[in-house]
Amino acid sequence: MSQILGEDFSVAGAVGGVRGLVEAVAPGLVFVVVFIATGALVPPLVASLAVAVLAMIVRLAQRTAVTQAAGGLVGVLIGVVWAWRSGAAENYFAMGLWTNAAYAVALLVALVAGWPAVGVVVSLLKGEGFAWRKDPALLARRRRFVIATWLWIGMFLLRLAVQVPLYLDASVAWLGTARIVMGVPLWALTLWATWVLVREPRAPAAR
Repeated sequence: MSQILGEDFSVAGAVGGVRGLVEAVAPGLVFVVVFIATGALVPPLVASLAVAVLAMIVRLAQRTAVTQAAGGLVGVLIGVVWAWRSGAAENYFAMGLWTNAAYAVALLVALVAGWPAVGVVVSLLKGEGFAWRKDPALLARRRRFVIATWLWIGMFLLRLAVQVPLYLDASVAWLGTARIVMGVPLWALTLWATWVLVREPRAPAAR
């Protein structure tokens, strides 16, 4: 999220570079491919978990930051457990649906309460206060924070609108494909739109 404070926006920086993109996409992609190839439950679960574990091991071996890989591993592990215990492949993606719903509700509640989440995040990252919430002189900034927060709510709701019917229909291959397409690419697009909305204009160069 620190990308939204920069003077320039980097898609690579937002997703953690090529490595971050691969770590985010690979487990789900492997799950879908192996599921389509085998039509069984266990092989795609094992393959997906193996990919996530491998990413974590490589990070540890190279002594690089493990936050993203660890988060991905936890998410994959939860999906694997849910799907294995229920015997339903679509439950591999259930955690993601619940997460999107929780984020949408939380952002909406915060917005109604007068605390647009994007504004709160920007203020915390900048180490600034929250004067924009009440100061009439900062009304334009508050409006931009509100619009940007609605963008994130819209992203989460769009994911749910597309993916929940596929989940209920047990269309595992299509659900997995939707998760990949509406995952990092849609997230990066929403982050870029947020950056456009909240960035402060550069001060004119002194003469």
